[in-house]
Amino acid sequence: MKSTRAIGLTAVTLLLLAGALHAKPAKAVFAGGCFWCMEGPFEKLPGVSGVISGYSGGARPNPTYEEVGSGGTGHAESVEVIYDPARVSYEKLLEVFWHNIDPLSANGQFCDRGEQYRSIVFYGNENERRLAEESKKKVEQRLNAKVVTEIVPAAAFYRAEEYHQDYSKKNPLRYGFYRKSCGRDARLAELWGADAPHAKEK
Repeated sequence: MKSTRAIGLTAVTLLLLAGALHAKPAKAVFAGGCFWCMEGPFEKLPGVSGVISGYSGGARPNPTYEEVGSGGTGHAESVEVIYDPARVSYEKLLEVFWHNIDPLSANGQFCDRGEQYRSIVFYGNENERRLAEESKKKVEQRLNAKVVTEIVPAAAFYRAEEYHQDYSKKNPLRYGFYRKSCGRDARLAELWGADAPHAKEK
């Protein structure tokens, strides 16, 4: 009897493990200004299997970079983060997001201005909305200022043109010049101190 029961429990365990291995990865979408700059921070996280640059938050289907860049489509440059919730939590994704943007900057990020560069958390369900709102309050308390980052329901996400994907890896010199001249790291250091991305890398 005991051996039969043990075999049954083992079978259940194997089924659960198999289900976990074949579980669909989760997706989270964030807008933090230039999408080139938002890929790397998420890609470094264990449990993240991919980060895609694209557009979200607008009404026009399948927008092009030129259309979004000219304004008026309602879309923001965004990244879709594909991750394993068993290895990295949504709370951790939010932490990385906040530390890579200026949440006090309205209608743009750093040197990039316009609605297409606004910062947004696109939540996919009520739990993500709650976690995003809670984290926003903590950021406001830490910075002692009003956070203008939007927290809105997830909208259609459109993958950007291929030359935008992994731009920092394909064009490291151009990317490095852009990032420095845009003042991104200087402002992040001012806001986040030891939690700023480059500070953690030292």
